[in-house]
Amino acid sequence: MKKALVQMNTAVLLWGFTGVLGRAITLDAPVLVWYRMLLTATFMAVIITYRHHWVRIAKQDFKTLTLVGCLMAIHWVAFYGAIKLANASIALICLSTASIFTTLTDAMMHRKNIDAKELSIGILALLGVVFMYLVPEIEKSFSHSSMVDPLPYRNWGILCGIIAAILSAIFTVFNKRIAGKYPARTMVFYEMTTGWLLISFLLPVQFLNLPLTRFVPSLWDLIWLIILSLCCTVWAQSLALSALKHISSFTATLSVNLEPLYGITLAFIFFRENQELTWSFYAGMGMIVISVLLQMLRVLKPEETQTAFVAEKSGID
Repeated sequence: MKKALVQMNTAVLLWGFTGVLGRAITLDAPVLVWYRMLLTATFMAVIITYRHHWVRIAKQDFKTLTLVGCLMAIHWVAFYGAIKLANASIALICLSTASIFTTLTDAMMHRKNIDAKELSIGILALLGVVFMYLVPEIEKSFSHSSMVDPLPYRNWGILCGIIAAILSAIFTVFNKRIAGKYPARTMVFYEMTTGWLLISFLLPVQFLNLPLTRFVPSLWDLIWLIILSLCCTVWAQSLALSALKHISSFTATLSVNLEPLYGITLAFIFFRENQELTWSFYAGMGMIVISVLLQMLRVLKPEETQTAFVAEKSGID
């Protein structure tokens, strides 16, 4: 049990590094995602081939995987866009609202009734985002200080973070439909491949609108990209798969909800992002964290399959 807990928390810590690495990599978000999906798909293909885990995918399920892969690609562009426009802390705390949006999306897609408690929790999370978004603008309008804002594109970053959270919620709901049918690594391979193809198709638009966009990574960018793909996706998922054989769904979900905390702490350590943030961020973060904890306690079901958990988690961030 102790080994499983160490494995699970190591996986969550590795997922927490995605925000820090996203800021360390100097490539624009679409180019960064193009490389991450390509490298992750390649690593997954090698592992699946080595372990003989290739399985036949039904036609309808393959369509679902294709859709999830495309949504995941746009989600990652929005997530890393939030990091580039604001910082890793803001991107991660906005992404943590995904669990709220997942419940609301699932209810709408399956025509379930949304009860008042779930709606209240969702409103609390959105209030946290609004607080982070509006308060700095209000303070700026009343301030006569000539100090330079360290995050001039903060609000655009928050918007991208919320878009990333909504897309995460949508593809999570689609992933649930087939999560137990196929090995998680096989699903991730097809999702990464289709997402990479979509980014490849859209990338020329980036170069037409921003011709100075750099495509070739520097040596350090390449190192960070390999670590991001190999450690934060492939290795982290393998650790989670091993841990989930020995721990409960509650323990796993509780551990995963620590990811934003790990990520923000790492951003504070490596980039001193605490110096870029104001009290409104911490107040908004408090509202969002409370809403996520309340939602987790409401929807967590012990009978939830562990395979589904891993399949949904892989690729979220």
